[in-house]
Amino acid sequence: MTFSIQQGADIVVHRWCQVKRNEKVLIISDENHISESKALWKSVQDTGAFVMVITIPESCSQPGKLFDSMVDLFMEHDVIIGATRFSLITTRAVQTVLSHGSRFLSLPLSTNTETSMLGFNFIQTDPIISQRLADNMLSSLNCCDKVRITTPLGTDITFGKKGRKPGLFNGMTEKPGKIGSSSFEIYIGIEENATNGHAVVDGSLGYIGSPVEPIKLTFLNGRLTHIEENSSGILLQNYMQQFHDPRIFVAGELGIGLNPQARCLGNCYIEDESSYGTFHIGMGRNLALGGVMDAAGHFDLVFKNPTIYAGDVLIMKDGQAL
Repeated sequence: MTFSIQQGADIVVHRWCQVKRNEKVLIISDENHISESKALWKSVQDTGAFVMVITIPESCSQPGKLFDSMVDLFMEHDVIIGATRFSLITTRAVQTVLSHGSRFLSLPLSTNTETSMLGFNFIQTDPIISQRLADNMLSSLNCCDKVRITTPLGTDITFGKKGRKPGLFNGMTEKPGKIGSSSFEIYIGIEENATNGHAVVDGSLGYIGSPVEPIKLTFLNGRLTHIEENSSGILLQNYMQQFHDPRIFVAGELGIGLNPQARCLGNCYIEDESSYGTFHIGMGRNLALGGVMDAAGHFDLVFKNPTIYAGDVLIMKDGQAL
């Protein structure tokens, strides 16, 4: 950690959410992130806004159903900050509050270290930098129906996005009805039945952290059909089975990392998937990302050094945007 939790909270509240005096702000936290929720509360208080904090048990794993049941409370607020261990961005509740005109920031705080995510360097990145990196890629992605990605380790996979619009996350959640995330990325809620090919995951397994060894994966008609049975692959298989939902094996999102200060080291899954020079496949639920899959959860597999084609247009070569 190179700066304080309070400084990180100030970035979230003042730069990203741009909370204004007399707005109503709801902070959703959990029992293991009390220090972060207190820092966010103080930052909101400093703006002259009204703030409420609710705390859920840490044992509430992937709490999508809980939040969907609380949508009426969410809609009473101008800004909702989801500062729990898990990401809430793909829940149905978020879809509803956005259509109501509230704005939502996904701030998942899960790390694999003893330090707070609000103290990691990557959240200091200027959102404008990610916007500039994204502009040309977004233009090409808007005009295509398919995306093909290869990597040096043998990934060769295609994603269907017909009728699906790409978007940008760079923290910014300043306008009514806007969704934001601490993950700086291009995101696409891809067609749920149109991902095909092989992918070798070598960056991160989301909440689990970095794989000890790369894992070969096979996708057919949108579904993850084979996971290589090495030590990391068995760990991944067991983790996915814990959702008790076959829809978690459906590829629901394609993401492209846009944060030059982020490093894919397995310390923090939001930093991993934000890292410039990576792409990720979001498994499971993709509501609020432009998709229709309502699975029991969502997590991301991160891959390094992609070469990316939007249709026939090369937009990234070996992890560098063109």
